[in-house]
Amino acid sequence: MTFDPAVRPRDHFTPQRGWLNDPNGLVVHDGEHHLFFQHHPHSLEPGPMSWGHAVSTDLLTWTELPTALVGSDSEHIWSGSVVHDTANTSGLAPDGRAPLVALYTRFDPATGIQSQCAAHSLDRGRTWETYAGNPVLDIGSTAFRDPKVFREGDGWAMVLVLAEDRTVELYRSTDLLTWEHASSFGPEGFTDGVWECPDLVVVPVEGTSETAAVLLVSVQAGGPGGGSGMQYFVGELDERGFRSTQAARWVDHGADFYAAISYADGPEPVVQAWMSNWQYADRVPATDFRGSMSLARRLSLRRRDEGLVLVQRPVARAGELVVELTGQNLTDTLPLPVEATSYRVVAEIEPGTADRLGLQVRVGEGEHTTIRIDPAAGTVALDRTRSGVEVHPEFPAVHTAPLPPRGGPGGGGPVRLEVVVDVASVEVFVGDGELAMTDQVFPDPTSSGLTVFAEGGTAHVLHLAVHV
Repeated sequence: MTFDPAVRPRDHFTPQRGWLNDPNGLVVHDGEHHLFFQHHPHSLEPGPMSWGHAVSTDLLTWTELPTALVGSDSEHIWSGSVVHDTANTSGLAPDGRAPLVALYTRFDPATGIQSQCAAHSLDRGRTWETYAGNPVLDIGSTAFRDPKVFREGDGWAMVLVLAEDRTVELYRSTDLLTWEHASSFGPEGFTDGVWECPDLVVVPVEGTSETAAVLLVSVQAGGPGGGSGMQYFVGELDERGFRSTQAARWVDHGADFYAAISYADGPEPVVQAWMSNWQYADRVPATDFRGSMSLARRLSLRRRDEGLVLVQRPVARAGELVVELTGQNLTDTLPLPVEATSYRVVAEIEPGTADRLGLQVRVGEGEHTTIRIDPAAGTVALDRTRSGVEVHPEFPAVHTAPLPPRGGPGGGGPVRLEVVVDVASVEVFVGDGELAMTDQVFPDPTSSGLTVFAEGGTAHVLHLAVHV
């Protein structure tokens, strides 16, 4: 069987042509979600980067617009962020208008210097004018990048990384153009790879009126699924800077969730990531395009004995209900009447006496991807051993993570699963979003089946629904 690289995902953004990686400049403005992204439109390989641009009203259906910030051989436009300067603190808009302002890293290939630059837009992000006084921040470094700007009181704050030092640097400004260093964070947590694409997000604590600051940091190597990964720190942000109050944890336990940042000016914290891995991104099957984004995810924090845990819930298509099971015992593999390459499964299964239980998705002749729960070991695994075309032979094919608490007496109770399957990906959310695992898979288009299974005993399906 052969994966067809010309087939596009239904619900995951892909560019019309060329290479895509990190999301940039995520902002909600004038009724639109703006997704800017690292883009090399003239090649399926990374090269002199520009900012691609797409908009959506629902985070699922995207309209790609012309390139926003155009790079060149002498000036690469790397990652950054966009804010709506409602009070025109930057002075970049005439007549009291309120510009969108982009802060991005400019890479000079002649010197290797990475400096921070500004641009603004007065027409809903459709066209951009670069600031005549660029760069607005330059410390002469070759590893200083990925500015993420956010409001702080009446002014602005920005986090970016000294990548090789594994630190996040906090700067402050009153006008988005003049920046003063405020504090440094790190090295801390996971440091095997260089740090990239930081973000500081205020996240609500479920069931309370409390919030906490969450620092997101991408790590280019040493991730839980092999290669690239993302970590988060829960902590406090004040005039002295950010301090972690808990140990670092992984955002996603799969191999393909990287460089996620949050949407500015949205009603709740929502992040979106590049759905790939730097260790094999250039080997992903491709014809017209290479690279896609994850689904957007709503964030909250849940209090557990070990502290506050990040909860992620996907912004997923509701879809048509095609299968529903309620109150069914399960002792073997049960094929479900599903033939689709994009679907969503929501299930609540009591493990009972079963040694293992779970789902097989994108099932075909000799192909399937398995989500496996092992109650005794307390683990969940995403297994792409037989998922189709292999582009990552040096990686473990099975990614395993601790099963979140099940909430019943003695830690028992049902396992809650939400699995979003698309043409070339599987995103798994366990324990009502307490654990996330994301992997690319490349099965044959005819591998469109779905099964639910139990091994070594009897499990009980309390409820299972499939939407297409």
